[in-house]
Amino acid sequence: MRRYTNIGFWTVGLALLLAGCQVMEKKQQVGAVAELNGHYLYQSTLDELCIGLDSVDSARVTEQYIRQWAEDVLIYGNAISHTNERLEAMVAEYRKTLYTQVYEERLVAQRMSKEVADSAVQAIYEQMPNRFKLDESIMKGVLVIVPKDAPNVPKLRQWLMKVGAERIEEVIQSGKAGRKTKAGKGKAANVLDEIEKYVYQNATGYELFTDRWLTTTEMLRHIPMERAELENKLRYSDRIEVANDEKTYILRITDKHMRGEAMPVDYARPQIEKIVLNARQVEFLQAERERMYQEAIDKQQLKFYE
Repeated sequence: MRRYTNIGFWTVGLALLLAGCQVMEKKQQVGAVAELNGHYLYQSTLDELCIGLDSVDSARVTEQYIRQWAEDVLIYGNAISHTNERLEAMVAEYRKTLYTQVYEERLVAQRMSKEVADSAVQAIYEQMPNRFKLDESIMKGVLVIVPKDAPNVPKLRQWLMKVGAERIEEVIQSGKAGRKTKAGKGKAANVLDEIEKYVYQNATGYELFTDRWLTTTEMLRHIPMERAELENKLRYSDRIEVANDEKTYILRITDKHMRGEAMPVDYARPQIEKIVLNARQVEFLQAERERMYQEAIDKQQLKFYE
């Protein structure tokens, strides 16, 4: 009697196992439109490819993708079946390198300081005077764009040349906010009031960059000039003006450095910070490796055999 009971038990167990396998296979096949050597292609993938396409283009794209998918599965299968120890070692080494790189990048992002002191920037700037040269001219200032028939443009020119860069910034920002800014007394205050009113009422556009450098390439995106003309005018003047049939562009230069000159330290700072951080990263990761090595010895994780 016990014998038959055991046979019944194993029969039921085998049936449950087979049923479970069938359920897993059905789960894998839900939404699948093709299967090749255990790899499944799902309808959702094809649907994403065909978004916005008509029926003809959708059919063409689907056919091409299925063919490419099948070819990829087949060639990968053949590659696996013909692999060798050398290839496996290369794959293992690449896997180790990739994991290590990602881990070290996370360590650097989470634990290494990214602050670079002004003194460090200045020191490197002075140590490498020939490394930081300008490939193109740079400038600070403000660009005001007005309609060709705007009133009192001569006055605007005079006001821009009289007022300092920091005051121009206050004027334009206050104009954007829709309020007036009083700065200084008497004649200076009157000039600021006039500029503020003019910019707010008449300007069709402006680019404020009194606190940052723009290259000639960047400036040429805003004004209708050729590079050579801009470079030439920039060298000899602090006010550049150009007009077309619709607008007048008045560029007030408050600071500039020409191509071939040494970069100002604030412009060179991003490059210098990169130099500092790269060196710091090497030191940080080396220290981290040494720490982990010593920890492995202290915890007797690293064992030596005679």
